[in-house]
Amino acid sequence: MAEVPATLVLSVLIVGLRAATCAAACVEVDSETEAVAHRGFKLGCISCKRRGEVTATASVAWFFKAAHDHDFYKIYDFEEHLGSITDERFESRVEWRGSTSTRDLQDASIYVANVTFDDAGTYACIFYRVLFYNDYTFHTHIRKTINLRVVPKKTRGWASILSEVMMYVSIVGLQLWLLVEMVYCYRKISAAGEEALRENAVSKYWRRNGFSHPPSEPPSPPRQRAEAEGGDEAPADQSTTRDTVTKEKAQYELWIQS
Repeated sequence: MAEVPATLVLSVLIVGLRAATCAAACVEVDSETEAVAHRGFKLGCISCKRRGEVTATASVAWFFKAAHDHDFYKIYDFEEHLGSITDERFESRVEWRGSTSTRDLQDASIYVANVTFDDAGTYACIFYRVLFYNDYTFHTHIRKTINLRVVPKKTRGWASILSEVMMYVSIVGLQLWLLVEMVYCYRKISAAGEEALRENAVSKYWRRNGFSHPPSEPPSPPRQRAEAEGGDEAPADQSTTRDTVTKEKAQYELWIQS
């Protein structure tokens, strides 16, 4: 086996180390706001750190205010990889669905099981983040709010319905266009085939009558030829026979068509 160059091995190791230290890109996406009763629902909450090179830690607290409440009540805490439910209304129904492999939390989503109509209201997700710089630490907090509606069954938005209608219209339009193109191509090919057959038949006819190709000048029409040879008063023995006239007439018409 050929020896692998040392420079190639070193390059592979450097790329591997860089890939291992790269963090996944963070994108802040708004949470959905409509839950279906008696089903589970994910409350999304994402807060991306602006400077990825700065070391940081974060903890998260979730708060809830029902439609008939005046204040927010804490329902869930997550810190140091541990989560705890702090409101008995959500006991055994809340699960952590956010970041799990780091203390620098950026995704703080939670999952609420068996949603009821009493769960409708306003949810607040608060990040408590500490940024560690060379000479000091900086404390900040970020709040995101979600207004949740609970419906008996899933309703589709106009954007979803319109996109589905446009999809079907596009499919039908493309099929009609393909059908028209197929018919057009078939008629064009059929006409070309008929023209080729006609030209082939004309060429065969002229070859049978001693011409290598159709004459450039048309043969005299049978009637004109008879008049040139003596008109109607020409003797009977000088007139062409019916078969000859018929043949000349056919040749004349065939030349006109060709």
